[in-house]
Amino acid sequence: MNPELFIRRPVLTTLLMAGIVIFGLMAYQLLPVSDLPNVDFPTIQVQATLPGASPETMASAVATPLEKQFTTIAGIDSMTSTSALGLSNITIQFALSRNIDAAAQDVQAAITKAAPLLPPGMPTPPTYQKVNPADQPVIYLSVSSPTLPLYTVDEYAQTNIAQRISTINGVAQVQVFGSQKYAVRVQVDPRALASRGIGIDEVQQAIARSNVNKPTGTLYGPHQAFNVQATGQLLDAAAYRSMVVTYRNGSPVRLEEIGRVIDGVQTDKVASWYNKERAVVLAIQKQPGTNSVQVVDSIRALLPTFRMQIPASVSINVLYDRSAAIRESVHDVQFTLGLTIALVVMVIFIFLRNVSATIIPSLAVPLSIVGTFGVMYLLNYTIDIISLMALTLCVGFVVDDAVVMLENIVRHMEQGKGRMEAALIGSREIGFTILSMTVSLAAVFIPVLFMGGVVGRLLHEFAVVIGVAVVVSGIVSLSLTPMLCSRFLKEPSRSHGALYRASERFFDGMLRTYDVSLRWVLRHRVFTLLVLVLTFVLTAVLAMRIPKGFIPNEDTGQIFAFTEAAQDVSFDAMVARQRAAAEIVSQQPYVEQFMSAVGAGGSGVVPNTGRLFIRLKPHAQRPHVEQVIEDLRPKLAAVPGLRVYPQNLPTIRIGGNLTKAVYQFTLQDTDLKSLYHWAPVIFERIRQLPALQDVNTDLQIASPQVIVDIDRAKAASLGVTAEQIESALGNAYGAQQVSTIYTPSNQYWVILEVDPKYQRDPAALSLLYVRASTGKLVPLNTVATLRESLGPLTVNHLGQLPSVTISFNTRPGVSLSDAVGQVESVMRELRPPATLATSFQGAAQAFQDSLRGQGMLLLATVVVIYLILGILYESFVHPLTILSGLLPAGVGALAALTLFGMELNIYGFVGMIMLVGIVKKNAIMMIDFAIDAERAGAKPADAIYQGCLLRFRPIMMTTMAALFGTLPIALGIGAGADARRPLGIAVVGGLLVSQLLTLYITPVLYIALESAQRFLARHAVSRVFFWRRTVPAHS
Repeated sequence: MNPELFIRRPVLTTLLMAGIVIFGLMAYQLLPVSDLPNVDFPTIQVQATLPGASPETMASAVATPLEKQFTTIAGIDSMTSTSALGLSNITIQFALSRNIDAAAQDVQAAITKAAPLLPPGMPTPPTYQKVNPADQPVIYLSVSSPTLPLYTVDEYAQTNIAQRISTINGVAQVQVFGSQKYAVRVQVDPRALASRGIGIDEVQQAIARSNVNKPTGTLYGPHQAFNVQATGQLLDAAAYRSMVVTYRNGSPVRLEEIGRVIDGVQTDKVASWYNKERAVVLAIQKQPGTNSVQVVDSIRALLPTFRMQIPASVSINVLYDRSAAIRESVHDVQFTLGLTIALVVMVIFIFLRNVSATIIPSLAVPLSIVGTFGVMYLLNYTIDIISLMALTLCVGFVVDDAVVMLENIVRHMEQGKGRMEAALIGSREIGFTILSMTVSLAAVFIPVLFMGGVVGRLLHEFAVVIGVAVVVSGIVSLSLTPMLCSRFLKEPSRSHGALYRASERFFDGMLRTYDVSLRWVLRHRVFTLLVLVLTFVLTAVLAMRIPKGFIPNEDTGQIFAFTEAAQDVSFDAMVARQRAAAEIVSQQPYVEQFMSAVGAGGSGVVPNTGRLFIRLKPHAQRPHVEQVIEDLRPKLAAVPGLRVYPQNLPTIRIGGNLTKAVYQFTLQDTDLKSLYHWAPVIFERIRQLPALQDVNTDLQIASPQVIVDIDRAKAASLGVTAEQIESALGNAYGAQQVSTIYTPSNQYWVILEVDPKYQRDPAALSLLYVRASTGKLVPLNTVATLRESLGPLTVNHLGQLPSVTISFNTRPGVSLSDAVGQVESVMRELRPPATLATSFQGAAQAFQDSLRGQGMLLLATVVVIYLILGILYESFVHPLTILSGLLPAGVGALAALTLFGMELNIYGFVGMIMLVGIVKKNAIMMIDFAIDAERAGAKPADAIYQGCLLRFRPIMMTTMAALFGTLPIALGIGAGADARRPLGIAVVGGLLVSQLLTLYITPVLYIALESAQRFLARHAVSRVFFWRRTVPAHS
């Protein structure tokens, strides 16, 4: 590679670099901001309702027919469902490669095919949304008023705000917590009905007949047309009270005579609070694959309009804004990037001690970074933590090529050559070395591009960004750097200041020390090779023993907690417990704001659960979020009758099953009895594991039930059918919609039920009467007997099989690998039947998959580097010498992580891959010189010895630049930086150890392999594999 063209044509070189800068800066202005690359699994949630239906009925009659149709769709990664009272939620998660819009069309087609198999009483067909219910909302809004009733506040929240937000591009759904939508509730007294001989079915039919909204036609005259409008609708509770239900003894029986009619709400068993104030809370979720910051910005832009459209007494508050934490994290990484550039430039100046010599190679840093922005824009990447972290890491070594080029040109100038001559000769000499370093470093990340799963998607952008930056830096080093050296590099001065002379003595002393130690090592080669073997053993031992993790959580200043009470808890009792927990939260000094909700609202389907969402104060005013959780946990545990599961929300939510803890372990069996037998046994054993906390299960099969056993023979003799009995029960206790009030902006339900005082005691069911075919009213207890029993509160499926999920969090200081190992150990001890299938789900499953792929990925990386180096050097042996530094780097990285008590997670593993690319540069610089010296007639030992001494200073300079470039990440500067520290620690530790050992191991191994190669090359059979382009005459 000869850069002479760029040296002799400075205008060409300058304009080429200017083009890179201009288009790069333009692209930077257009790049969107995000927290992470798009790693969202395409996910669709299907919801079906059948008011009053039991969980078993919803599972068998609704969820199962839908699931059978969904299994015919291609690309499904997982399918889970939860069926509760009157509601089934089915979550379908597709492979990352699946287009969510095409998947949505397939889901709609499957729903259409399943329609004939679904119960006829469903009020609406199943609906779907492109949303992952396990994802956290990007923004929470609370709507409240100190003066207006809640149903009026709800009207503004849902009609004025939620509907408009739902139309924003990228919004998947607006969850409404504590919905208080207006409804007219008709609460009849069964005693009053019985005394007048009125069946509840008559009330239902009378309401439906009295509230109508039908087309009434048009009148056409010779000159005018008139629309005919009838006042068939009853619009509020007052209008219904005087409604005539029927006639008895010639007198009308009005609705108010047989019960109460009130202006109420559609769902009265839900509630939510903003801090301690009742409110309607809107939680906005984005569609998978969309940009969180853009979605939040679009929502915030509408808030001034919303405030103008609603009364002044209604307030809209932003409880939490995900984009603020994203911007803070991105800003911190940008600061780290700037700090890294400053440190790298400082290192170069310390070694070169010349302003012009420092500026020339330093230009490679901004040019490489700005040039990468252009490619990022073309590939639809974002300014996110991963891309910025990639740019931060590459700062330390994109400058290496320019430093090596500069150092070689300076060396020729010190020998008396002029700037132009030194630039031409020095750049020609070192061109192939830079090409080798650039290509082999960029190739390190080729295997990452083929890595599948969420980790592969996450690291794909990381690999491309670094690869592009490295290629751009190589271009800069082979074009701009030698051109600037030929024009602006100062001639070596013969007189220097005291500081320069002192530093020169220091560097000369380092070189003399290295010279003496290198001579000793070359005389004791066997000992050095034993050290190499020892590093291999240490690497293997540390790799097996170090705790392993997945994607670390960041401190985003938010805590999410599920609350759970006993399965038989009433709504009022659940509210009291929830408010007690909320009171504890409000007293914590680090809490800024919080939201609390109970009941089957939002995406929740279980009435004995609640939620707490806590927003913490800024980082400077509080400890780490994990410490806040540990302080809060025992206080919340003191609330009687309530279990609270707080968690630091994971950076990436994997899986579509929203559980009370981060990691899931699922049991499945076709035999429901066997599943329900083994699930509690396994749960108790896992709950006792010392590595786990917040262990819980979604198995809820002890909910109190009243079984109505129908005496079919007696019922038939009295003219009563099972359908009439269930219809009467549904009308009385199902809080069913029996009519609809239509207004210009909304629709409201008319709900029929018995008076709440008759809903508290199962004995009240005996007061219900059923209309027989003969027209007579038959008491329910005449045709049925009542008994109390226990039944499921929810029925869960994974795939199409019944399932039970045990979820858990790890205790502080416990790695995910240890937790998974302990759970697997429990299963080996218990030995459940073969029909019971067990598997980790969500993040735990992805962790296992990534663990299996990490070793192969690292091996593939080494193989790719070996192949490329072999091609570049036309040698089977030299790549082995170059790659010898990987073992010391591995020891240093793993030992540093162990020393700082860190686990080997995804970020740490990325650091290991980075080291593969970084540490080989030192060996390349030494071996390139040695090969050229051998061609000139030197012996291998003399050649590598001279190469080591000659390249010692550039090796030290490039290594220190890479080390200081990674130091800000290792120190964990900024919000959320703790999560990225393992990457910095691994790289710094690996560089320190590899720098120390490879300066000695590489020359010894070079001599050993050269000797072996020369020996084998004398045999005819071996010449095919150990062919040498040039064999010196003295060999």
